[in-house]
Amino acid sequence: MTTDQRRLSQFLWDFLCSLKLTMFLLITLAATSIIGTVVPQGSPPPEYLQSISETKLKLYQALGFFDMYHSWWFMLLLALLSLNLVACSIKRLPHIWKTITRPMVVMDAGLEKTLSNLTTIKTQEDAGTLRDRVAAVLKAEFAKPAITEADGAFHLFAQKTPWCRLAVYAVHLSVVIIFIGAIIGSLFGYKGYVNILEGESVDKVISRSDREIDLGFAVRCENFSVAYYDTGAPKEFKSILTVLENGRPVDGYNRVPIIVNNPLTYKGITFYQSSYGKAGEYQFTVSDINGGNPVLLTVGSNSSARLPDGSEMHVLETTPDIATYAQGLSGPAARVETHTPSGKTESFIVYANHPELNVQHARHSGGPLIHYRGGEERMYTGLQVAKDPGVWVVWLGCLLMVAGIYAAFFMSHRRIWVRIKDGTVTVGGNSSKNQGGFRSFMERLVTKIKDQLAMEEK
Repeated sequence: MTTDQRRLSQFLWDFLCSLKLTMFLLITLAATSIIGTVVPQGSPPPEYLQSISETKLKLYQALGFFDMYHSWWFMLLLALLSLNLVACSIKRLPHIWKTITRPMVVMDAGLEKTLSNLTTIKTQEDAGTLRDRVAAVLKAEFAKPAITEADGAFHLFAQKTPWCRLAVYAVHLSVVIIFIGAIIGSLFGYKGYVNILEGESVDKVISRSDREIDLGFAVRCENFSVAYYDTGAPKEFKSILTVLENGRPVDGYNRVPIIVNNPLTYKGITFYQSSYGKAGEYQFTVSDINGGNPVLLTVGSNSSARLPDGSEMHVLETTPDIATYAQGLSGPAARVETHTPSGKTESFIVYANHPELNVQHARHSGGPLIHYRGGEERMYTGLQVAKDPGVWVVWLGCLLMVAGIYAAFFMSHRRIWVRIKDGTVTVGGNSSKNQGGFRSFMERLVTKIKDQLAMEEK
């Protein structure tokens, strides 16, 4: 490897291990996640078109804003953060591992200078007796010590929870596991939507990329109901669903009610209550102003029809009795919208029992005469459908993260050294965190050692 190649490799390694890179990626992920909060995720395109233009819809789709957490650039950020965490762990882990597995068991002069909790006890007892008594106190109050004889002195070393130093790496690993779970869900799962009319069933859904996905079973909407507040706003909408295999209801999944935040899950596929609406077919008679050349038109709730003059017409809403909205009128009515070839748009009401009003509008607008003949209308339930095979991997990562954070914040690696030489007992120790608490513990431990030695001397 040439010098330039070594420099490039070292530069890339230092870049991946950089704390600045970690902070940049975390801040970027947090900032971009705001997009996923502000922009509704996974809704059907028609719902977006109610609030944004078609141009913005195409732009946002290209940028992945409607499925942000599965977009290529969000996955790239997660992959970079994973590499950063792995590189930081590889760089720092060997030193921590050595501290845990090969601790310094001898208190030499160099180590003694680094210990802030240091106490010296003078006594007349012989070294062997002091060793046994101090070892007994350490075992009773802290942990069983390892005893080493070196340089004409006895050295006692005891430690507690050394493995908690690995907690930060457990958190790093948990983040990587969560990312892996997210990638598994992105590659092998999907999110989509489907509308089901009451009494009908579906065995396919439409993904966010408008791809048709076969469920492998069927779901039937038995019933749909909506409860309203006194103000008329929807309070709760509920679907009664049945899962079908080979045309027959599946045990335990027959007429299952689902509402918002109470989904139905079958074979790893979850159905969430998302929206609802009315669907049906409506009939109209279209003629000239004098009623000549009548044409019968059938218009679906989600489609449009072409009128004899070239205009396009679609139904906005219908009512079985217009008396609910207007005094002196009765019978079915429909609000329709027409688009003329010249680009003119008009919205108006067409009546079934009041042809004179239809004639009046036709004469005023100069358009064709339209009569409403009624229609058949049913409710449909709108469901969001999600399959995420990586969710259990994510949960595993979350559990590991909780354990790692607990160990990192609430546990510490505590070590105590004792040197016995020439009638002098030197006690020192340190802790990886909670220095104040450890200082208090060391004061109590030294007091117990002094009491034990004084008791034996008597």
